[in-house]
Amino acid sequence: MHFILASASPRRLELLAQIGVAPCETVPADIPETPRKGELPRQLAARLSREKALWVARSRPGAAILAADTVVACGRRILPKPADVAEARRCLERLSGRSHMVYGGICLLVPGASRSRLVVTRVAFKRLSADEIDSYLASGEWQGKAGAYAIQGKAAAFVRRLNGSYSNVVGLGLYETAGLLAGHGLARSP
Repeated sequence: MHFILASASPRRLELLAQIGVAPCETVPADIPETPRKGELPRQLAARLSREKALWVARSRPGAAILAADTVVACGRRILPKPADVAEARRCLERLSGRSHMVYGGICLLVPGASRSRLVVTRVAFKRLSADEIDSYLASGEWQGKAGAYAIQGKAAAFVRRLNGSYSNVVGLGLYETAGLLAGHGLARSP
């Protein structure tokens, strides 16, 4: 079966490679990622992963499509993929010294079936100094990242504690993804 990753994220490709999975192609979904009024972070992650898969399915009938979305939240407040340094600074200041949640929505569409999972990880940051925030912002790692950080990079030094899936925080819960793919013959269980 033709297997498509509905993402332009190099991190998701790398994560799939870790479990021995290589999509036939990647097709990024062009959908708005704005939360709906009153939408909770977990609902947003689930909805966006499904909408991304459905968007790609319109142009690739008969393919198996894996889509994912990552939402970082402090309580009910959804943190954005910052558009600029000022917004990234606000995100990091909000995360400083606090715990936050990372919600990973995963959707697999195969002909005749749809399966979804929601992966939840709690991450606790240490209190960040102004110098640490400035240095991290100067690195540019925050660009294109939900919540303005990449745990697989320099921000790893900010994490005091993590409860749940590390790969979910990077961009794709591998345990859940491997199970979904194996259930449809798209990957072997390790």
